[in-house]
Amino acid sequence: MDILDKPLVNRVAESGLITLNLEDFFPKEEVAVFDIKDYLFMGLILKEKDFREACKNHDWAQYGGKHLVIDCTADAIIPVWAYMLVTVQAAPFAKEIFQGNTESFYKTYYAQKLADFDATQYEGKRVVIKGCSDKPVPPAAYVNLTHKLQPFVQSIMYGEPCSTVPIFKRPRVVEKQE
Repeated sequence: MDILDKPLVNRVAESGLITLNLEDFFPKEEVAVFDIKDYLFMGLILKEKDFREACKNHDWAQYGGKHLVIDCTADAIIPVWAYMLVTVQAAPFAKEIFQGNTESFYKTYYAQKLADFDATQYEGKRVVIKGCSDKPVPPAAYVNLTHKLQPFVQSIMYGEPCSTVPIFKRPRVVEKQE
């Protein structure tokens, strides 16, 4: 029998591996940033009267249905009330409001999504957590998912089913013979 006569076998498909892609948890809505730096006097100071006026005149509707991240990318001390004022103005429009940077937003977002993740459905399974995402999936999401899966799965791998890095393998239990 010639090698060309043998049927092609997809060993990855037959391996029983289950691939989990953290991009599937990624927010579907756009993430917008409101940067307080743009409202600082001389790039250093937030003047209450000027900031209130700027907030009053700002187009808050642009954040409709979006996740809004309130940040200050300048090295300045921002009073807590400034974040609160932005929140009050944006609340009627934004889907969710978060204070921090986009990296910390994604970390928190994934923590919330994975808190509801039911890892028991993968009991005894061999799981590959897909790597090389096109979206900014934070490393903390991989840590959270690994931690949730470990008590249940047979094994955890990272990467693509055709090329994985072993992360965890449950030791086999050998029964004693009497």
